[in-house]
Amino acid sequence: MNSDKENKCCCCGGGEAGKLALDQLDAILAKYQGVKGALIPVLQEAQHAYGYLPKEIIQCIAEKMAIPVSQIYGVVTFYSQFHLNPRGKNIVRVCQGTACHVRGAKAILNMLEDNLKIKAGGTTPDLKFTLETVACIGACGLAPVLMVNDDTHGRLTPEIIPEILAKYA
Repeated sequence: MNSDKENKCCCCGGGEAGKLALDQLDAILAKYQGVKGALIPVLQEAQHAYGYLPKEIIQCIAEKMAIPVSQIYGVVTFYSQFHLNPRGKNIVRVCQGTACHVRGAKAILNMLEDNLKIKAGGTTPDLKFTLETVACIGACGLAPVLMVNDDTHGRLTPEIIPEILAKYA
């Protein structure tokens, strides 16, 4: 007979739900077992599965791949594609490039921060929005520009920001 401890996930401590989470990670790790240099693909797939890289998942990856946790954190913090905290359903990227800057990107960012009640780099408590700044979106002719997920919004004014956010709320 299994004890409660035996039924719990080593990563998150959960029961059956934790087991499902661990099963996902186990499947990812099994796919790359014995593959040299597999850390980045494992991290990418784990992040895709969980939405971000929780500390517990990183610890399990370290244990199962026999890689020091510090080395994994070095990789995760070096590449901007990896995230250590939950992210919102909608990723809002505000261009801070030269064309956008001279056409009022700062006012757009300020309005987003005020409306979402978070600073750039943050995620709303309800996990609906993550706000990021980017160096350039590549739509300089539409400056100032922001993207929500894959949708580009250009020729922005601060007044239109609440209307844009309402479409994704």
